[in-house]
Amino acid sequence: MSELYVVGVDTGHTGALGEADHLVRALAAELGLHADVVGCTHHVRDGRRPHTALSFAVPSERTARAAWRWLTENGSGRPGTGTIAGSGAGAGAQEGDGGGEAGGPGAGPDAGTGTLLGVAFGGDRHGPDELAAGAAHAAAEHRARTGGRAVLYPGADALTGALTVARLLEVSAVDQVAVLGSPEGAAMEARLVTRDHVRPEWRDGRLVLAAMPAAGGTLVPFEVPDPTPCCADH
Repeated sequence: MSELYVVGVDTGHTGALGEADHLVRALAAELGLHADVVGCTHHVRDGRRPHTALSFAVPSERTARAAWRWLTENGSGRPGTGTIAGSGAGAGAQEGDGGGEAGGPGAGPDAGTGTLLGVAFGGDRHGPDELAAGAAHAAAEHRARTGGRAVLYPGADALTGALTVARLLEVSAVDQVAVLGSPEGAAMEARLVTRDHVRPEWRDGRLVLAAMPAAGGTLVPFEVPDPTPCCADH
């Protein structure tokens, strides 16, 4: 198993997964992370309320440290950081924040400093305690490859329309297609209708796509696309 350098990010996002997907893509673009990045969403159950955190895995420690520096220096809602400031980060508000809406008086996890996110890399933490812990949780899951729903991964852009399971495994980083109710998994010749929305998850060190039977003997990903995505879904 190749080493992964993983940066965790937590904005306290409690909105739709489609919005979290948009944030993964937008932050990856801001950070200059391209073909080799694996960007995931993670469900965080600790803290005041369940929410979604993010993680970005890259094969280079230098790239990961550059991402850490950018996030810790630009993640405070200052001008020019619209990607983060517009992420719905106010959902992670701490005690004493006045309960304001995101963007309003008392909004955000730390209205006094304007800090809108937690960041984690290795043993380093940045941001409000609750969000830094959420970022660390996301990074740890991804680094161990035991959790994380992949939005960005090598070959993801090729997974459109319908293709065989064998082709999906050939052109992407997906390791396995698991079929609900079928212990033996998907046949290599089975056709999967992607609906242009393929979100595999890390399970026991493998990137696994959950699928289910559909009309005409085909398969479809178990996760249904958001009917009102905030950006181009794929």
